[in-house]
Amino acid sequence: MDLKTVRYDVAGHVATITLDRPQALNSFTQEMLEDFAAIWRAVKDDDDVRAVVLRGAGDRAFSTGMDVKEGIDRHSNVWSQTDPGEYLSPKLNQVWKPVVCAVHGMAAGGAFYWLNEADIIICSQDATFFDPHVSYGLTAALEPIGLARRIPLGEALRIALLGLDERVTARRALEVGLVSEVVPNDELWDRATELGAAIAAKPPAAVQGTVRAIWESLDSTRTQALRTGLSYTQLGNPLGKAEVDRSAVARGRWRAR
Repeated sequence: MDLKTVRYDVAGHVATITLDRPQALNSFTQEMLEDFAAIWRAVKDDDDVRAVVLRGAGDRAFSTGMDVKEGIDRHSNVWSQTDPGEYLSPKLNQVWKPVVCAVHGMAAGGAFYWLNEADIIICSQDATFFDPHVSYGLTAALEPIGLARRIPLGEALRIALLGLDERVTARRALEVGLVSEVVPNDELWDRATELGAAIAAKPPAAVQGTVRAIWESLDSTRTQALRTGLSYTQLGNPLGKAEVDRSAVARGRWRAR
């Protein structure tokens, strides 16, 4: 891939994606949209990739959303315009390999395209989360709609409505379930890689089936989701049994959180 705004590396079955526009706070441009379209195709097609770690270069931000100076391509016909999430979001691209997001500094606005579809989000102690749309007179819709599936509705509305007047701290993000772990700044990338490697070490069919079953259940009633989930257990275990010998699974090497 000829990537211009992102670094992409694969090691030990984990693909590491690094947003690489630190001079612009890792904001996305049309080039980054196209880079991610290529990346998600590669992740989806490469069976050597079993998990993804997404992170941002630089010290100040994971991402501040769309680059307002460069912008993105928009069709002149409003009814033909597309959502940037069609490029950026893993689940919209049918990627069922787990995504671990490592957030530091600012995560704002369009950064939620990635966060809303991540499977695990961890952050550093300096992380802050906010959505500036309404402060600039823009409707906040796509990002908070996705966010409302992750955190309590009142919290999503507060982020959307207060705009630039308030930022969610790492501590508060942990309290409301936006992130599952807060680590010191200098440990963030290593911890994300550790989580990705732990997931990648597990049988990939079972892992990807789990991700798909859970995410697709969000669009179904409880009864339909359970019925579909049963079929995924059968597809993920085609011989009717687990892919590994239970006695061979390591025990006793777990950590509390």
